[in-house]
Amino acid sequence: MADKGRPLAGIPGGGSPSSKGPSSISDQTRGGFFQTTFGRQTAFGQFTARNWALLFLILMIVIFSFAGPGFFDIVNFQNIIHLSTGTFLLAAAETLVVITGGIDLSIGYVYGLASVLGAKVMQILGAGGMPVPLVIVLGSLAALLVSILPGLGNGVLITRFKVPPFIATMGMWGICNGVTLFLSDGFMPVMGAPSQINDIGNSYFLYIDPSKTVSFFSKPPYITLTSIRNIRRLIPNSLFLTLLVLFILGFVMSRTRFGRHTYAIGGSMDAAVRAGINVDRHLVMIYVISSFVSGIAGLFNLFQTGIGNYTPSGANYELMAVAAVVIGGASLTGGKGRIMGTAVGVLVLAVLENGLQIAGISAFYRYIGVGVLLTIAVIIDRAFPDMF
Repeated sequence: MADKGRPLAGIPGGGSPSSKGPSSISDQTRGGFFQTTFGRQTAFGQFTARNWALLFLILMIVIFSFAGPGFFDIVNFQNIIHLSTGTFLLAAAETLVVITGGIDLSIGYVYGLASVLGAKVMQILGAGGMPVPLVIVLGSLAALLVSILPGLGNGVLITRFKVPPFIATMGMWGICNGVTLFLSDGFMPVMGAPSQINDIGNSYFLYIDPSKTVSFFSKPPYITLTSIRNIRRLIPNSLFLTLLVLFILGFVMSRTRFGRHTYAIGGSMDAAVRAGINVDRHLVMIYVISSFVSGIAGLFNLFQTGIGNYTPSGANYELMAVAAVVIGGASLTGGKGRIMGTAVGVLVLAVLENGLQIAGISAFYRYIGVGVLLTIAVIIDRAFPDMF
C-alpha cells in the first residue's frame, strides 16, 4: 500500500502536502475554485473549509430562529442535546473506526442489543424480588459487558481472517439483530425495568422553583406530575455523559500514543507496520471500544425511555453516525478525523431535523439535507485533503 505521508510525526491525520492532493497539473485545473490560489492558499479559504460545518450550523440556527416559533429557546436547545445523546455516542464510536480506514455497520444493533438485554436482566431480577439498586447495577453491567463481544468478534474477523470491515461488521449486524429479536420476542419492547431508571435518565442538574426553592440533580419532592411545568429545568444530566465520553475519546486521540497509532494506521497501514505498531492488536482494541461505547448509548436509551427499545430501523443509527463523522471532517479513506468535529456533525443533523419540524416542514426533507451535506463534505475532503 502506498504511504500517504508521515502520520507518526504526532499530527492527527498525518500526511505530507502531497499525500492525498492532486498528482498533476491537470488534476489541479480540474479542482475548480478550491484548487485556485484564492481557494487553497488564502486564510479565508482555509478557514471556511476547516469550519464549514460549524458555519453551516450557525447559519441554520439563525434561519430556523426566524422560521419557526420556539426554536431559539433554551428548552428546545436542551431537548436537542438530550435527544441526541445516543447519536453523539454512536458517532464518537464510529469516528475511531473511520480514522483507521474502516467502518462499523454493527453499532446500531449493538445499541439495540444493549438496551434490550439490560431491560431483560432488570425485568428478571426485579421479578425475583432483588433490591432495586442491585437490579439496576447488574442489568447495566450485563448490557455493557455483552456490548464488548460484537467488537471483539469484528476485530478478530478483520485482523485474523482478513475479512473486509464492511463485510465483517455487516455480519455482526445480522448476529446482533437476531439475538435482539430473540430476547424481545420479535419487535416487542421489553417492559418491567425499575421506574427509577427514568428519573436517572431524564433528570437535570438544576431545578428552579421561582416561588420556593432550588434543587440539584432531582426535582423537589413536593413537585407532582401536574405541577412539573411550574419549575425551570436546566442542563440535562445526559449532557455530562456526552461531554465525558467526548472528552475521554478526544484526549486519547489527540494526546496519547494510542491516538497517534490510530491515525498512523489510517494514514498508511504498511508504514505503521514498519514503524513497529502491532496493527492487528490495535484494530481489535478500536473495534472493541467502538462496540463498548455503542453499548453505553444503548444503555442510556434504556434509562431514557424505561424500556428495552429494539427498533427495526437500527441501521438508521449507524448511517446517521457515519454521516455525522464525515460532515465533521473525517475521511472514509482513513487517517483523518476529530472527535469535536464529529460532535459538530451530530449537532448539524440534530438541528436540521428539529428546525424542520418546528418550521412545519416534512421530516422527509431531512434526508435530502443529509445527502446534500454529505456531498459537500466529500467535495471539501477532496479539495482540501490535508486541511484537518
